[in-house]
Amino acid sequence: MTTTQDQTVAKIPMRVIWLAVAGAVGGFLFGFDSSVVNGAVDAIKDEFALSEAVTGFAVAVALLGCAAGAYLAGKVADRYGRIPAMKIGALLFLVSAIGTGFAFGVWDLIFWRLVGGLGIGLASVIAPAYISEISPRHVRGRLASLQQLAITTGIFAALLSDALFANSAGGADQALWFGLEAWRWMFMAAALPAVVYGWIAYTLPESPRFLVFQGKDEEALKVFKSIAPDEDSDRHLRDIKNAIDEDKLSGQKGSLRGKALGLQPVVWIGIILSVLQQFVGINVIFYYSTTLWKSVGFEESDSFTISVFTSVTNILVTFIAIALVDRVGRRPILLFGSAGMAVALATMSLAFSQADVVDGAPSLPGAWGPIALIAANVFVVCFGASWGPVVWVLLGEIFPTRIRARALGIAAAAQWIANFAITVSFPPLAAFSLVFTYGMYAAFAALSFLFVMRLVPETNGMSLEEANTLLPPKGSAKKPSAARK
Repeated sequence: MTTTQDQTVAKIPMRVIWLAVAGAVGGFLFGFDSSVVNGAVDAIKDEFALSEAVTGFAVAVALLGCAAGAYLAGKVADRYGRIPAMKIGALLFLVSAIGTGFAFGVWDLIFWRLVGGLGIGLASVIAPAYISEISPRHVRGRLASLQQLAITTGIFAALLSDALFANSAGGADQALWFGLEAWRWMFMAAALPAVVYGWIAYTLPESPRFLVFQGKDEEALKVFKSIAPDEDSDRHLRDIKNAIDEDKLSGQKGSLRGKALGLQPVVWIGIILSVLQQFVGINVIFYYSTTLWKSVGFEESDSFTISVFTSVTNILVTFIAIALVDRVGRRPILLFGSAGMAVALATMSLAFSQADVVDGAPSLPGAWGPIALIAANVFVVCFGASWGPVVWVLLGEIFPTRIRARALGIAAAAQWIANFAITVSFPPLAAFSLVFTYGMYAAFAALSFLFVMRLVPETNGMSLEEANTLLPPKGSAKKPSAARK
């Protein structure tokens, strides 16, 4: 980063940082609500006498709600605004937390999990869209990365609160307060951040770019001046209006449709980025790590400690992306992450090719156990420092204002569907062959490298309007000119 850029970063108004942090609270709820079920699974299974299949569905059904919520979020945000969408998300989180806490049967529980999924889906779209639309160009990557930092922090908070409730009660299935079991308090704990998120939503200004799109120029100008008083607010307003007018002249008028299999090419880029982020198998590490840890010699009782350690690692490496995303750009970070993930996953596949089967479970002999453990953590580091946060940054940048919320909603919905597919497919794939499974994830990581190299544009240092005009690069990053001056 140049001296001029460093000076620009130093002048970021605290209000902008606050707005970005506040917007990212939705990411915290996203991580918390999607992970809090982990500590309650066994207790729920015993409470309602569930089969393995029904238990798995009760856990995974939230992901289907996430996909639906992400898809609907775009429509709500484009019609009513980013802030109303946040308020709806907060309400869904709150209702889900209370409903699951007082669930009287499995189908009741599944319904409230689905409601929570809708809230997660909304938050997964609105947070990156809002943060990207209120952030100055030279630090947009850093501020947008707060979404992933909030998600990973939410995951950690959920695991930690699960442990505190379970330990206080003597077990997740034991009564804690007012005669309610600890697992119920695990779910109801999400009510507190949901209330905070709802309160924050009432204090935030609407996205200035949404206001311009709605023809509310004076309101947009006030927001621009309040969040970036040292910048040329009138020029920002003109740039957005010109971009909207150009879209109208080209006949697009806010449509997602295009000649590339029914959608605009930029929408497909967002969808494929989202799907590849999940198809490398990251959630296998967070959802199904017990098999791996046991195979390298850990007791099952240690799995929680390892999961917390992994979540902390994921938080820490996110800071690497925050520090670098506006310095070296989006593409180099993604390419590095893809290469690192491919090597780590291929190493895990090779390690499990040497496994012995003991009591029906894989056991890695000699040095292969530590090798697999190190490879798994290298994979988490490479993902957490690259594809985890940077995909959310790009999804907030690459779509034109007229379709940003809806396109981001479709991309996020695709991400949740891919997450669901990976989550439900891992057990049968693992039973078939862990060598094949991790090898498949390695292949997707290698494919992600080629995809970024060929089709993903570099948006570092550009305004959203400039970033939206980029065509996919052919072989090398497109170098912005006026954007960096």
